[in-house]
Amino acid sequence: MIRNYFKIAWRNLFRNKVYSFINVGGLAMGIAAFLLILEYVSFEKSVNQFHANLPQIYRLLNFGQKGETWTEIEPGWAAKAKQTFPEIKDFCRFAEGTAKGIVKREGANSESFRETEIGYADGNFFDFFSFPIINGDKSALKKPKVVFISKKTAVKYFSEQDPLGKTLTLSNQFGTLSYSVEGVYDIPANSDIQFDMLFSLETLANPANLNGNSWARLDNTESQYINTYFLLNDQVNPANLQSKLTAMRTSLKADKDGVQFRLQPLKNIHLADKLSDTYQTSGNLKYVYMLLIIAVLILCIAWFNYINLSTAHALKRANEVGVRKVIGATPWNLISQFLGESALVNMLSLSLAVVLVYLLQPLFNQLIGRELTLEALGNSPVWIAGLGVLFLGSLLSGIYTAYALSNFNPVKILKGNLSKTSKGILLRKSLVVSQFTISIVLILVTIVIYTQLRFMQSQNLGMKTDQLLVVRGPEVGKDSTYKNRQAAFWNELEQQSFVKDYSLSGTVPGSFFNFATSGFTQPGSKAGDELKPYFFAIIGDRYLNTYGIELKAGRNFTEQEVKVDWDENSKILLNEKAVEQFGFRSAEEAINNKVKWDERFLEVIGVVKDYHHLGLQKAINPIIFYPQNSTSYITIKLTPDQIQNKMAKLEGMYKTFFAGNPFEYFFVDENFNKQYFSENQYGKIFTTASVWAIFIACMGLFGLATFTVETRTKEIGIRKVLGASVASIVGLLSFDFLKLVVAAILIASPLAWYFMTDWLKDFEYQIKVSWWIFAAGGATAVIIAILTIGFQSIKAALMNPVKSLKSE
Repeated sequence: MIRNYFKIAWRNLFRNKVYSFINVGGLAMGIAAFLLILEYVSFEKSVNQFHANLPQIYRLLNFGQKGETWTEIEPGWAAKAKQTFPEIKDFCRFAEGTAKGIVKREGANSESFRETEIGYADGNFFDFFSFPIINGDKSALKKPKVVFISKKTAVKYFSEQDPLGKTLTLSNQFGTLSYSVEGVYDIPANSDIQFDMLFSLETLANPANLNGNSWARLDNTESQYINTYFLLNDQVNPANLQSKLTAMRTSLKADKDGVQFRLQPLKNIHLADKLSDTYQTSGNLKYVYMLLIIAVLILCIAWFNYINLSTAHALKRANEVGVRKVIGATPWNLISQFLGESALVNMLSLSLAVVLVYLLQPLFNQLIGRELTLEALGNSPVWIAGLGVLFLGSLLSGIYTAYALSNFNPVKILKGNLSKTSKGILLRKSLVVSQFTISIVLILVTIVIYTQLRFMQSQNLGMKTDQLLVVRGPEVGKDSTYKNRQAAFWNELEQQSFVKDYSLSGTVPGSFFNFATSGFTQPGSKAGDELKPYFFAIIGDRYLNTYGIELKAGRNFTEQEVKVDWDENSKILLNEKAVEQFGFRSAEEAINNKVKWDERFLEVIGVVKDYHHLGLQKAINPIIFYPQNSTSYITIKLTPDQIQNKMAKLEGMYKTFFAGNPFEYFFVDENFNKQYFSENQYGKIFTTASVWAIFIACMGLFGLATFTVETRTKEIGIRKVLGASVASIVGLLSFDFLKLVVAAILIASPLAWYFMTDWLKDFEYQIKVSWWIFAAGGATAVIIAILTIGFQSIKAALMNPVKSLKSE
């Protein structure tokens, strides 16, 4: 019996090739999209979940007055907390940005590299976290001047040699120190903690290794620069402990800044526990949910196609059902047969979907910026729910189709009285409307994302970023000849005809400020004003001119003022936002006033017009510009032609005066636009999803149009004989479908408006969701629908009526 059902199912597939292709192809595309997105969701849900002590590990966060959180903590609190509270079993600290510098393998002719993915870590790092050690003794990290390197870094610096016992030198703000390589480790991709090199934090415990940077002392409770994690004992209440930690901080900290401590579970630092969680995360739970919903919706479109075409095609199999019922087939026999056919279609679709996944995987990986395969489904229990949805949806669509086909009345069938039912027509129309509603929502969302992205990229930033080249400053070779070599380089730079201007700074637009701090007041300040944060930008005297940033009032720094030592300086610039936050009534009022920073008084000599130092996702920050000839960044304003020749010339000059330092550079406009990477990436994802969804929907629409033409062949022939034009017949056949698309537009528009208005709330500077967006999305859907059904409509209208009537 089962073999017979299989034969019938196989014959039906080949007898109706167009419908079979649409059903199998549409389902395969839906399943492939679902599996690809499920890979990404499974990966995101698996991040940081592999640590052995996961339930007991918590990250310490700073919690500000406005509800904002940040991860940089003063290093001294960890030891104080462990000594004070028995709830804390252990702690581990690591500093991320602090270690950045130039690394070189000791030896003749060895190449140096500027490394950014490096850090300092406590000696218990590999006991605290579950990162596998490939080679070496993990306890060696407790010693000073020791470095552990990742597997790929070992290959980069030592090729196939054993790196243990070899020496690497690190040149950064702490000077140049040599470190012994004592271990090689591997950090999986699904970890938020990613380091190419880990230097022993114990090195900084020796004041001689700080190069005068006393703020980096490991016992200090003033400078925030380190990440701190606690391992709690079992049965500890984190909420109670964080209250105790805040009370300790408040009682011991000299400057009462109002900052509180919060404990965040390690399992939640990538994706929040829920959408309402405001703590800082490295992933985005909202986007993960959105992608998962899109995956299910695309799958639903494919299932709707299957149900639509199968039930519409049922009339062609009515006689088969009637004969089977007359000769004794039970409803269960018929349902079993049609369920078998459904299972065959789904199995073929799943097989084709897996092939599509393998073919599309490289493109999908490029789209999401990850290296994933189907194996990623095993990283998280999400795959169980995903495959459950896939199985349940396939089963339900098959059951409904089988029920519809087996429920025909045999007497009516054999008398030839079977006709389309209003329920069946309503169902098919509803499914078409649902398909296009989903597709149009995705189209509208895509239009809004790209419109917002273009809006941010096209706004006047309050500065000029074109033709600005930024070269990373030197770290190696800061000996007694360094200042002379610096001066010679600046002089040589000014002699180049293609250099219009240059400046030195500790930060550049598109990169974060040097640091943020509070503790500022002015004579008219109110209680609590000292808690307001300000963002420091360390700049030279040519910074404003190089970037084309205007002064609102006052004057710029002089060449002499930027040469004053840090603690001896008494001059600052403010931007307009900082003037407002200080409480000055105007820029002019701020000039020559003095603001107090802890025990120091700083004179405001100029007010800078507000400009966007960071992307337009957030409001302009209150900025304090501090004078200093920092060589972290060298910004060079170039003339516009022959860029490659100029780059070669600059590289030669740089390596002449700063030998041993890699020549690394970027352009300001490109660096600034990197801040919109997330929006750009999700725009591409939504575009791909929109195209995919509407293509599957159009496959179903094409199938229904084909079926409609087949069932109305005689009517079309009669109309042509009576004089109907091709245009009228095309309009007749198209109108019913276009009504459904218009209905979908009316339903999709308010849904898309709601979702995108909510999404735009995340942007301080945002577009308005205008009428033209809905008009463009609706017109796109209508045009696609017309093109889809137009071919069949025109083909039917051009058919010879004699042949049409003869065939009847």
